[in-house]
Amino acid sequence: MKQVMVHGPDDWRLDDVADPAPGPRDALVRVAACGICGSDVSYVHMGGLTGQPMPLGHEMAGVVEWVGDEVDAVAVGDRVVVCPSDAGHGPMGSGGAQGGLTPLLHVPEAADGRRLFPVPAGMPLTTAALAEPLAVGMQAVNQSEAKPGETVAVFGCGPIGLMALATLADRGVDDVVAIDLSPARLDLARQMGAAHVLDASQVDVWEELKRLHGTAPFMFGPTAGTDVFIEASGADSVIGDVLRNGRRDGRLVVVALHYRPVATNYVDVLMKQFTIRGSMEYPERFEDAIELLERRDLSALVTHTLPLERFGDGLAVLEGSKDCGKVMITMGDER
Repeated sequence: MKQVMVHGPDDWRLDDVADPAPGPRDALVRVAACGICGSDVSYVHMGGLTGQPMPLGHEMAGVVEWVGDEVDAVAVGDRVVVCPSDAGHGPMGSGGAQGGLTPLLHVPEAADGRRLFPVPAGMPLTTAALAEPLAVGMQAVNQSEAKPGETVAVFGCGPIGLMALATLADRGVDDVVAIDLSPARLDLARQMGAAHVLDASQVDVWEELKRLHGTAPFMFGPTAGTDVFIEASGADSVIGDVLRNGRRDGRLVVVALHYRPVATNYVDVLMKQFTIRGSMEYPERFEDAIELLERRDLSALVTHTLPLERFGDGLAVLEGSKDCGKVMITMGDER
């Protein structure tokens, strides 16, 4: 059986691995689709997280092929999304013993009901595999506590920023500005529900936010009136820019990965009583993401579909193109 494994820095391989040996509380899922995440690119460059070969893949959907005697929430033949969170049993695709970039996935502790979730009838499994990144973007919105009537700016329109935009639109938060450097991604942002889009290479973002959201008074001069900022770009400058230019009582959620220390002026935090929150993983109900996928068609986010044997091409797309949405690896039946 094949499995994408990281063996060391910039050394990934499509390995032949032993067939899984599941137990009575486990399940086997025939993977149909698994997205490549920006964190997968980081894991490849870092050489993994464990000091030994590490399986990749944490955005997967497929069909249940086998269940242990103690698993009663799902049955053979069910179409499911796999939740890769630790859930007390170890993560999947992010340092654990299993990863979704394989045709047949061993799902430990499927019996606990927090690993496998049914896919609605008629939803393609390539769409269902968007549930994991959607749950990440949704949790960023949860952390922001944005509500209808408030104004929001989302920095970065990669898959997570786009998922945050879709969540905001679904919740009736409609005065949202999307900011990116890619016209293609800004077009996707419009499709996800952004009311305005800004190409940061073409305009002064903060002057535009003042124009769109008005200004708020501050002792050193008026600031942009935007209520909420979601940082999904990974650009180190954004955090300082938001604190410097954001309003008093503004809120910032950081969902992008910033591996290096970022300089922060805590005088701005103090004087503006600014709230900064991190966002990690998913809502308490992972099913919230699947239910949103049922309400809103987000399939346009999948811009590249490749077979498992072309995983390397998928990595190259993510690293070489700022215009892509979600890069999806498919295996077998994608219905």
